[in-house]
Amino acid sequence: MKFEDRMSRSIKQRASLVVLRSEFSNMGSDSQVGRVLARFVANGLLVRVSKGAFAKARINQYTGQPTPAGTLEMIAAELFKKLNISIAPSTLVAEYNSGKSTQIPMGTVVNTGGRRITRKVTVGNNTLVYENALRTAAG
Repeated sequence: MKFEDRMSRSIKQRASLVVLRSEFSNMGSDSQVGRVLARFVANGLLVRVSKGAFAKARINQYTGQPTPAGTLEMIAAELFKKLNISIAPSTLVAEYNSGKSTQIPMGTVVNTGGRRITRKVTVGNNTLVYENALRTAAG
């Protein structure tokens, strides 16, 4: 079985949306994994959302282009869970959910607590913005 076929089967059998490059380190060399992941992105099987992180893709029925199989919120939550980084809803989302505010928050903002994160996570035209306990809306 070809290396590309083994990786493709591994991706399809996963229940998760997010696939990390490091998850394939035991299958082959870094250059092999990188070439195959680049081929998967070119073929529309995966969409790159961050450095070393990819999301499963599906074909958009209107544009015919590959789009991630989930929303930015779903992908970000799963990505940070795999990276062992704890995130929480932003203060605006927390106020809306608790009933303190009637304003619906726009954009995707997550609270990182006291931790400083610089990883850029992008799905389509939407980019994840971070806020922490020290400063709000730092992105």
